[in-house]
Amino acid sequence: MNAWCKRRDSSAGGGKMTLWSKAAVALVVGVAGTFVHADAVNVFSARHYDTDLELYERFERETGIEINLIEGGSDELIERILNEGEFSSADILVTVDAGRLWRAEQKGIFQSVDTATLTKRVPAHLRHPDGLWFGLSKRSRVIVYNKAKGLPEGISRYEDLADPRLKGQVCMRSSGNIYNLSLLASIIEHNGATAAESWAKGVVDNFARQPQGNDRAQIRAVVSGECGVSVANTYYLGRYLASDAPEDRAIVDGTGVLFPNQGDRGAHVNISGAGVVKHAPNRENAVRFLEYVASDFAQRLFAEGNNEYPVNGKVTGPIAALGTDFIEDEVNASVLGANQADAVRIFDRADWR
Repeated sequence: MNAWCKRRDSSAGGGKMTLWSKAAVALVVGVAGTFVHADAVNVFSARHYDTDLELYERFERETGIEINLIEGGSDELIERILNEGEFSSADILVTVDAGRLWRAEQKGIFQSVDTATLTKRVPAHLRHPDGLWFGLSKRSRVIVYNKAKGLPEGISRYEDLADPRLKGQVCMRSSGNIYNLSLLASIIEHNGATAAESWAKGVVDNFARQPQGNDRAQIRAVVSGECGVSVANTYYLGRYLASDAPEDRAIVDGTGVLFPNQGDRGAHVNISGAGVVKHAPNRENAVRFLEYVASDFAQRLFAEGNNEYPVNGKVTGPIAALGTDFIEDEVNASVLGANQADAVRIFDRADWR
């Protein structure tokens, strides 16, 4: 593929960068300033990793289909597609959480896709039941603890974080975080709303501090001894594992990791995923792109780009050090969005801020 060029795209959130192939000189300017081409696929992506560019380059070489990449946050890309309506040039929307896929789904962003390749390569629980979107990489939300102090006695499940024996030992990020909302949504699905609310209140009672910071902040707090346990997405741990910085190696050496619920439903997983946009001008190319990202080669790059697990194929990269054969919760990822509103209300009633 030719060298990537860049231009400011004022319609992509006030300064987000639009990337497109230098060879795409015969493009027609769309209504919102996006370039459209008959032999192209327009990818609106909330992922921003160099390995994705390598994947796009190989897709172009192998298919002859050019990729026009528009980057931005999930919410702003969804709003842009909605505002452009039937005139949108978006073929594919890529987001980084099942909850955000659900938000796009609820706004009518996607159209159904059904191919033998995607059915075979994307497990049923990681794709929408009606083919509106497909998980393309996954991560687990694990319990982290101070390795030197050891795992607190009796802790093996998410439910155990509400055990009164952990009073003053639990650190968490805010309830508004999409990852915590998705975790609670899964607990609602398995245990019911009443039990989920009791769990949330029990965790709040065990807080060592008010919710603050991102997942990395929780990991650091556990290693420093400020708290005894927390939860974090595996890709944050993967970033520490991939680093040679002494301070990051110290985090790795000080962190113990538990994949919860291995004796019952399995550890909660979330996904990065994508779907074909409702008014995609290049639907056939968009479907080919989705099938390509589900291929062995693309799975490796797509997952490694954010230290995630592939949805199929061998686990590679630093993340493999955390474990590759854990039991995962196979509740359909669409539930993580469907139960999101209940999760918000439960967190509010539990005073989890």
